[in-house]
Amino acid sequence: MKKSILFFLLVTYFSNAQTIEKDKINQTLDAWHKAAADVKFEAYFNAMAEDAIYIGTDATENWVKADFKVWAKPYFDKGTTWNFTALERHIFFDKSGKMAWFDELLNTQMKICRGSGVLVKIGKEWKIQHYVLSMTIPNDEVDAVVKVKAPIEDILIAKLQKK
Repeated sequence: MKKSILFFLLVTYFSNAQTIEKDKINQTLDAWHKAAADVKFEAYFNAMAEDAIYIGTDATENWVKADFKVWAKPYFDKGTTWNFTALERHIFFDKSGKMAWFDELLNTQMKICRGSGVLVKIGKEWKIQHYVLSMTIPNDEVDAVVKVKAPIEDILIAKLQKK
């Protein structure tokens, strides 16, 4: 009986701890998206780890944090940033509890997009280590979208295949 109670207490403790960490991650990601919408450059980039990677919707957008800051700065300076709000989010942890990965559906000016990424716990804070933003395409519309993309991306495909 004592073992059952101890087991129950341990499971409850770890479940509560994970819930608390999920809440912290949700707050981090929501604040990160809000910082962009509120044109807060420093807050936006401070949510990212120093060696973070950001992958945008264009096939050429694969940035280390420093390069992403350079690309984004003019948009923040002009006040023409982006406004993403989470519609749905799923969060998962590694065994250590120091790394988490997630996927989210976002309401954006591009309509529904999908974000996914990895966060690392640095001290007591969660930092975005890797983020991927993708536009969603309804399955029934893929052929129409491919027709739009083909002239641009066929050139990029040929260029990348030569590497």
